[in-house]
Amino acid sequence: MTYRISRRSRVLCAGLGAGVLLPLAVAATPAAAATTPQVTCTSSKPALAVKLQKDITAALASRGGTVAVGLRDRTTDTTCTLRPTKAYDSASIVKVTVLATLLWDAKKHNRYLTQRESDLSTAMITKSDNAATTKLWNQLGVTKVKGFLAAAGMTQTKPGANGYWGLTQITVQDEQKLLALLTAKNTVLSDNSRAYTLKLMNKVVSSQRWGTPAGAPAAVSVHVKNGWLSRSTHGWRVHSVGTFKGGGHDYTISVLTHDNSTMNYGVTTIQAVARAIHKDLVPTATQRYTPTATPKEAFPAAPPA
Repeated sequence: MTYRISRRSRVLCAGLGAGVLLPLAVAATPAAAATTPQVTCTSSKPALAVKLQKDITAALASRGGTVAVGLRDRTTDTTCTLRPTKAYDSASIVKVTVLATLLWDAKKHNRYLTQRESDLSTAMITKSDNAATTKLWNQLGVTKVKGFLAAAGMTQTKPGANGYWGLTQITVQDEQKLLALLTAKNTVLSDNSRAYTLKLMNKVVSSQRWGTPAGAPAAVSVHVKNGWLSRSTHGWRVHSVGTFKGGGHDYTISVLTHDNSTMNYGVTTIQAVARAIHKDLVPTATQRYTPTATPKEAFPAAPPA
């Protein structure tokens, strides 16, 4: 279908500079038009895709910040994406990649983790211990991290320079690739490595079990890792990735955000998206997970800029 746009309308659209065209019958301010999220969902169950797209969009309608979303449910062959290739500073989300690199490297050399490596890994994931992460990051070196990223097909992830692992550049698309490796048999990570990582993500301390688990049905197993970081550019970065299995579904969620005014603002945005997803996938659940009211996460080191 071809729409004819008047010269006056073309001038007005060009003046907005946002690159977003709305039907003339829709009343919307330029600011609202520029920030309207464009969520895309597909599914073997078309009605589910429509509902997820509608509800995720509604969850973000009144929220500020720049949000990227990834959802994959193997059971219904459902995916949802929003800004899948937008790059964000990783903050502590990269700790799952650090552990995966360690396990991938150990597999290559046909060895188990040492007690020291196991202790550091446990602290890094369950408590988001930054010192433990730095020790493992330095032990591995950027070359091995890049080796794992190449093996995992995480081509958009760029390790942070000068030891600043929290400034690793990540995307929702790559985080979903990582979660897919953790939740299904593959040649990159052994079954034991996958089980070990998920076990640690299931034991994250209560003050850090916020974000993507919000609203998860009680019968669903939860594995989560979160991160946050505040800098002068883009304000607060607040992220959450999680894997969920049960209630007839097997799904992963990644939500990355920046340009948040506070940490809690970003957490609230992520949890609104998560609640919509969990409710749409498992609508019959009677008991749902309520995350901590006082979210907390370790603060990775970063230069002041």
